[in-house]
Amino acid sequence: MEKLRLLNGQLLDLTMQRLCHQLAEKHEDFAHSVLVGMQPRGRYFADRIKARLDRITGINVPIGYLDITFYRDDFRRRNAPLQASETLLPFDVEEKHVVLIDDVLFTGRTIRAALSALGEYGRPASVELLVLIDRLYSRDLPIQPDYTGRTVNSILSQRVVVEWTEQGAAEDAIWLVTK
Repeated sequence: MEKLRLLNGQLLDLTMQRLCHQLAEKHEDFAHSVLVGMQPRGRYFADRIKARLDRITGINVPIGYLDITFYRDDFRRRNAPLQASETLLPFDVEEKHVVLIDDVLFTGRTIRAALSALGEYGRPASVELLVLIDRLYSRDLPIQPDYTGRTVNSILSQRVVVEWTEQGAAEDAIWLVTK
């Protein structure tokens, strides 16, 4: 197994800073905007984006978490049952500008499931997608992010692994792993 580091902690910090400034520029006071982290892995990234946005804007930006387990198109095709995470949306998404946040965009199927799940909670005015890593040339669906930390050319036999200190990693890092 071969590992190539895509981002170390310092570059990851700089990338998150840039993404937060892009969000603040577009959404200004976040009066009609909310952040929604996708469970389970997008939650860590969303929490960091929110904390940084709060510091940059001086606003307590609304955040929630969305579980898509039962909306996946491969839900019944797995050998073992999937473990659902908690959906926590402490706000109404009706007519809000929702920023979906996930760590890695691969085929787009997870985002499709998230849009379906989000529809159960109301009709947003708009939905934008913020991802830390966009794996190019791998889409099953025509979904593109509005905000991207880093784009990566990868092949199907490779995986992108995001390590957060909150999950027990020694340091934050993003790796491209070849099987």
